[in-house]
Amino acid sequence: MSFQKGSFLKVFTVIFLFIMTANAQSESPNVPKDWQTLAEQTDYRKSWNYADTIAFAQKLDKASDKIVYQSFGKSGEGRDLSLLIVSDGKIFTPAEAKKSGKAVILIQAGIHSGEIDGKDAGFALLRDIAITKTRAALLKDCVLLFVPIYNVDGHELATPFNRINQNGPDEMGWRGTSANLNLNRDYMKADAPETRAFLKLWNSWKPDFFFDLHVTDGADFQYNITYEYAHFQEVSPFIKNWMDEYFDGRIVAEVEKEGNLLTHYLEFGGREVTSGIYTFIATPRFATGYIALRNRPGLLIETHSLKPYKSRVRGTYDVLWKTLEEINRSKASLFEANRKADEETVNRGKTFDANRQFPLQIGLTDKSEDFKLKAVEYKLEDSAISGGKKIVYGTKPTEITVKKFDDAKVNVSVAPPLFYIVPPQWQAAIERLEAHGVKFERIEKPLTVEVESYRLTEPKWATNSFENRLPLSFKAVAITETRTFPANSVLVPLAQETANVAIHLLEPSSPDSLVYWGFFNAVFEQKEYFSDFVMEKIAAEMIAKDAGLKKEFEERLKDETFAKNARARLNFFYQHSPYSDKRIGVYPVGRITKKIDLAK
Repeated sequence: MSFQKGSFLKVFTVIFLFIMTANAQSESPNVPKDWQTLAEQTDYRKSWNYADTIAFAQKLDKASDKIVYQSFGKSGEGRDLSLLIVSDGKIFTPAEAKKSGKAVILIQAGIHSGEIDGKDAGFALLRDIAITKTRAALLKDCVLLFVPIYNVDGHELATPFNRINQNGPDEMGWRGTSANLNLNRDYMKADAPETRAFLKLWNSWKPDFFFDLHVTDGADFQYNITYEYAHFQEVSPFIKNWMDEYFDGRIVAEVEKEGNLLTHYLEFGGREVTSGIYTFIATPRFATGYIALRNRPGLLIETHSLKPYKSRVRGTYDVLWKTLEEINRSKASLFEANRKADEETVNRGKTFDANRQFPLQIGLTDKSEDFKLKAVEYKLEDSAISGGKKIVYGTKPTEITVKKFDDAKVNVSVAPPLFYIVPPQWQAAIERLEAHGVKFERIEKPLTVEVESYRLTEPKWATNSFENRLPLSFKAVAITETRTFPANSVLVPLAQETANVAIHLLEPSSPDSLVYWGFFNAVFEQKEYFSDFVMEKIAAEMIAKDAGLKKEFEERLKDETFAKNARARLNFFYQHSPYSDKRIGVYPVGRITKKIDLAK
């Protein structure tokens, strides 16, 4: 087979990049053996268990005045959630960090503890900063918060068989906690103690940038690292624009210079890679979806599970240090983007505008663009096992043009009010507001006020449990009425930095609202009922007095099912009587759109 010179160089370049991403991207030079991670000591076959992870974290604390080890909470089984604070100048508290003017960076590893690349990458980076000092310059304008294992209980459920699609290490932890909760679906409902500890950590430190470190499954391809960040209407344009310019525009190229191959997160529409790529839009239950509500850049890293563990760990290492390097250079622009996003949120809450819409549900459109996917050769064969087609990947790199769907539209939106008001008896909902750091005050006296709210109709609960709950679907019909809220009701102003979180918690149509997660299920429950012999008499009186009601009843009788159901016929009159509970399905949270005098 003969090649023209240009074709040969192109093929050689593709193969060279493929070989580089199949091996180590970079090395940490001159590391003493007693400071090597277990992954480094075993040629990336093994990773520390929880006890040894904590021991190394404490060893770093004792050896360096730049690192402090803390616990920021307890897991469901009572294990410490470990946090390493890394700074130059002994800046180890939120107040000191704010006073210093440095950027606070939160690096979270092991939320899915089988996907543990970030733990070994993060420890190697901290060691290179504080012990070998080859990366010491990264602390010039940054304070680092490193969580080596977020899902610590799931981490200790490690076996060689937890992740069938993953290439190392030898043993991997479990995706969920030992209570089988997926922490990366819990950011809004905050059921897990780990989530509530995370929220407390976030509210204390208010980080300027967030890393969420994962490993992805799926089709085989050349990239060893995929990544994503919020870039549609779910995030402030100031945050999106910063990530577009600095991460996509600068950092990606620098990480690739270290021998990695990167692209945005790849989610395929079907089994074949030619079926199209669909951008994943994280709702607030996910880490990066939640961080978008907090007006901060959140970077999702998904190394590729089929790549060797060494390639994945070193690739994660390269993303971390190259991003930190850029933040040190561009701290002022990052601060400006965060500040503008916060100001935009606060200012929006100062006035009510019925035409100003806040996005609740966002979906992809059918608009696509051609994308040159750096894939590997594959073929489809008949399967004697499944009876269908099986996909068989080769090793030869190839390039395939596929459709990429990366355009979104707002499907459901709402005009934010000036305040929400929550009656005090809905304590679980109020506790979630507190956990998220949403500011509110309790009214001292009953308050009669006109509110907007919703009547929630046609409720349907999921038939299977999802994250230990039965999610609810319904139709929301807007209503306006005057209500009296008792003393100690919670008044939530939206002129605050956490307003985006409050909106998503308290607007029923949000994909992660408290209604969706079942915090208000009792509003759908009927508590009083009628006896047939009593209702017979009342119904006869009602139909005799109200010709319109009689006509409506006769229309309903045209429905054969209704006509044959004696109880349904009596219930028709009960629902039209003053005895029925008119509060069933009425959302108890009110939306206040007119200014009120809080002093009164």
